[in-house]
Formats: sequence, C-alpha cells, structure tokens
Amino acid sequence: MTFSFLIAAPMVNEVAVVLLYGLFGWQVAAIYLSTGLAIAIIAGWVIGRLKMERHLEEWVYRVQVGQVAGESGPAGWVERIRNGFDAVRDIVGKVWVYVVLGIAVGAGIHGYVPEGFLASFMGKSAWWSVPVSVLIGIPMYSNAAGIIPIVQALLEKGAALGTVLAFMMSVIALSLPEAIILRKVLKPRLIATFIGVVGAGILMVGYIFNYFV
Repeated sequence: MTFSFLIAAPMVNEVAVVLLYGLFGWQVAAIYLSTGLAIAIIAGWVIGRLKMERHLEEWVYRVQVGQVAGESGPAGWVERIRNGFDAVRDIVGKVWVYVVLGIAVGAGIHGYVPEGFLASFMGKSAWWSVPVSVLIGIPMYSNAAGIIPIVQALLEKGAALGTVLAFMMSVIALSLPEAIILRKVLKPRLIATFIGVVGAGILMVGYIFNYFV
C-alpha cells in the first residue's frame, strides 16, 4: 500500500489531468489517469507479494517498535503533540541530508530539457525509443504540472504519444532525487525492485499506446 501511494501521489495529479484535458482532450487525459492508476496498483501488489519488508533500514523498525512499546493507554492532547514533535525530530534528523541532496540534484537538472533532441528519437519507428526515453527521464526531475509544457512541445514536434507518456511517467515517478531520498529508508535492493517494477509498467504503457494509437 505504501508503494502504491508513493507512485500514485505524484503521478496521478489532478492538476496534470486538468492540463492534459485542456491541451489534448479527454482521451489523452483518461489514458494518463487510467494507466497511472494501473501502474500504482499493480506495482504495489507485486512488491507486496515479494515480501521485501526485510529490505527496510533497521532504524525504521526501531521507530515502529519504540512506538508500540511506549503505548500504555490513551494519551492526552498535550502528550500526543509532544510525542508527535519527538517523532518528527527523530525522523527528520535521520533523513534531512538525503532530502537536501535530492533537492539539490533536482534543482541542478530542472529546466534543462532539450525538446528538439528528445523529439528526434521519440517516434514509433525505433523499438528502443521507449526505453531510451525512460532512461533519459529518470534524472530529470519535475512535478506533473511542470512537465506538461514539455509534453506539449514534444508532441508538436512529432514525438509518439506512447513514448512521450513513458517519458512523462519516468520523470514523475522514477526521478533520481526521489531515489536519493528513499535511500535513507529503503535498502538498495528494494529501491532497485521499486524502479524495476514501475519501469516495466511504464515501458508497457509506452509500447501499447505506440502500437494502438
């Protein structure tokens, strides 16, 4: 459930859906919405079936055990607020370096997207256009609303819809800054599994819509 939320929260964005509807019509918006939800649900189900809880960092388990061990009965509002502040301070103290590093990587890459170069190989003719677009999209960080103008420019320059959707999803759901931040909580094997499962779903979306649309 956590990974389904982690994927759906940035990808299935109401702002992006409204912008896609306004720019390209309800069909493209519906495709984006349905495929984004499908990837989030299926990826969460697959990762859950793999039973990879052991690949969480040990401090996460210690926090959970500490919370359970400290529960002695209903707490008042003052105690709850104090416990909340203590929990936030403990968690932020462990992850803030990774958050800052992830933001720095995203800020360094943000805004640099050569649309003409990307559109030159985002057609349907080459089978490798979809995976290459996904690989290029991973280091580029943007939210769903910020990537829409780039999507519009790519489609106007002749890029295929499936390839552009795959590129858009990789930028939003598989960004390098996100992976850097997740590293503090997840071990490398779980991060690799997350990227692999989501990436496979994105590739499938790209190929399906390049073939049928």
